[in-house]
Amino acid sequence: MGINGIRPGWPAPDRVHALVTTRAGGVSEAPYDSLNLGEHVGDDPARVAENRRRLQALVPVEPCWLNQVHGTTVLDADTWSGGLMDADAVVSRRAGRVCAVMTADCLPVLLCDVAGSVVAAAHAGWRGLHGGIVEATVAAMDVPPSSLVAWLGPAIGPDAFEVGEEVRQAFMSHTPQAARAFRATATPGKWMADLYALARLRLAALGVARVHGGEFCTHADATRFFSYRRDGVTGRMASLIWLD
Repeated sequence: MGINGIRPGWPAPDRVHALVTTRAGGVSEAPYDSLNLGEHVGDDPARVAENRRRLQALVPVEPCWLNQVHGTTVLDADTWSGGLMDADAVVSRRAGRVCAVMTADCLPVLLCDVAGSVVAAAHAGWRGLHGGIVEATVAAMDVPPSSLVAWLGPAIGPDAFEVGEEVRQAFMSHTPQAARAFRATATPGKWMADLYALARLRLAALGVARVHGGEFCTHADATRFFSYRRDGVTGRMASLIWLD
């Protein structure tokens, strides 16, 4: 089985290309089966290297991989000279630079402008989303937010992401409207959180009106997606975007 991946369904300019890998098409063995792209999850390094080699055939250059720390640092891929950098988003204005984030429940957010002059990828778990990774990424793109198009990739869905009251309060203290992204469970103090809705709220507040995607659930679809919350020890998918 080869790497097909998911191509975002969004009105991006012709020179913008994007791809999200699934767990199919690699050589890793369970529980990383099979296209695990994460070097930090306990998989055989040689198998990860082969998986990345297979991905390389679909993109123009080696992706700009990040050491994701659930923070708000955005790396400029155009000045990147190699090495693993602590960051949770990456931006590029140069053709052939591949921005990439890895996820296994957290939300990947891909962005471009309608002119096709800049692209970005952000890793938005709830901590990064609350901390401002979306805002930091949009700021780093340095174009009017109204000119941006966003696509929300595969993440844990609203029927699977249970959080505590402290998470709900954290989001509501920033954005009162975030209350509608949480649904009470039968357990007092526990809520089902909708990462997609929370991201849409943040993007809307910035003036990003063209937002697509958000129809996946990594937790529910074990055939296509890795899920840390479902499996604990598992692999990582990649969401990639670049200009030609």
